[in-house]
Amino acid sequence: MNKIKFILISLLASSLFVACASQHKAKDIDTKIENGDKVSGDTEVGVKDGNMVVQTKVLMNEELRRTQNEVYELEDRVYGNRKYGSLGLYGVLRECKSQLADPKNGGSGKLLWTEPMDRITDKEDEFKIGLDEKQKLVGVSEEFLKDRLNRFREYKKILNKRQDEYEEKVMLCKNELKSQKSSTGKTE
Repeated sequence: MNKIKFILISLLASSLFVACASQHKAKDIDTKIENGDKVSGDTEVGVKDGNMVVQTKVLMNEELRRTQNEVYELEDRVYGNRKYGSLGLYGVLRECKSQLADPKNGGSGKLLWTEPMDRITDKEDEFKIGLDEKQKLVGVSEEFLKDRLNRFREYKKILNKRQDEYEEKVMLCKNELKSQKSSTGKTE
């Protein structure tokens, strides 16, 4: 009985190990569609196994590039970009808070700022540095494709939420500044 229990536990453990290990293995996917017609660049409608289907097929390098670019652009909209001199919503809010604090606009002269900048993508990619197979000095970062896509999709969710929050905070600050200016007799 103990031997059977051991075999069952071993089979269960090995099947879990195989399932975990194989999630990053490339699998063959049947993408052939009969009577297919393009809907858009990567989307096709047709018949597969007798069923009418809409199939979207993307090259994973393009999907990763698109997702990363969306995240970088979104992060620049939220936090700005020093290289190009854009403030982003964070910088616009900081300037608005500064104007609110300015005594010329009826403020106390003390800037109240509690939110640190939290750029997400600055925390990625640590490189191993060494010699490659051609004896060239290189830095290498490696991760599973699926994990990287999921990470960037999570970044996108976080940044979309932050964009909404900062847009609201900027609007509230501008309204407060306008109100503060009008109560002191200042106009824009």
